[in-house]
Amino acid sequence: MKALYLIINLLTISFPLIRSFEPRIRYAKQWPALFPAIAITALFFISWDILFTRHQVWGFNDTYLLGPHLLSLPLEEWLFFFTVPFASVFIYECVRYFFPNLQNSRITRPTTIALALLILAIGALNYERAYTFWNFVFCGSFLLSTGIKSPNWLAHFWTAYAIHLIPFLIVNGVLTGTFIDESIVWYDNEENLSIRIASIPVEDTAYALLLLLMNVTFLEKFRAHKSNHGPKHEHIELNKS
Repeated sequence: MKALYLIINLLTISFPLIRSFEPRIRYAKQWPALFPAIAITALFFISWDILFTRHQVWGFNDTYLLGPHLLSLPLEEWLFFFTVPFASVFIYECVRYFFPNLQNSRITRPTTIALALLILAIGALNYERAYTFWNFVFCGSFLLSTGIKSPNWLAHFWTAYAIHLIPFLIVNGVLTGTFIDESIVWYDNEENLSIRIASIPVEDTAYALLLLLMNVTFLEKFRAHKSNHGPKHEHIELNKS
């Protein structure tokens, strides 16, 4: 099916988009902070994606693509970095709404730092495998920085990440060939650990972690900036009037 990858993107975004305007979570109200966060993160991931695609670390099966390419990437792959974060951050917002009292525990910070160091160590030990090395270095470095700072939303993030692994396994399972005869996205196994969860490279779990963590980090930064500066601007305008 030529449109399969596009259909995956549309299905991924459909539910959170429909639920964006419901009165409880009010996801649409977060869009002014969310969209810049997605754009910044997408710029990083798309640049990385273009480079790895050109070096054939991974590639795409034209059987499931509509055809248009831009800078070596199919249109559907560009959409991936907007639809998946939009849906993944929706899960994070749901966690924030339904578990408002969730706090970082004593082990949140040390566990995050320990996991980051482990990811970095695995990357360093596999410097000859491009996907493993760069993926784990990027993920481990960003996670280590987050763990050291230990923001108050870290417990919400880890809960959302754990929940988001369920749709992650479904979507990536389709993309990598768990549920169809061929994969939509293929990988050069010389550039990864060749360890698979069904058909999904184990590196994809760190890739998904970094993708969600970067989006949440920038979302929270933009949200805090708006919260800190919004009332002040409003006060100035009232004084002028």
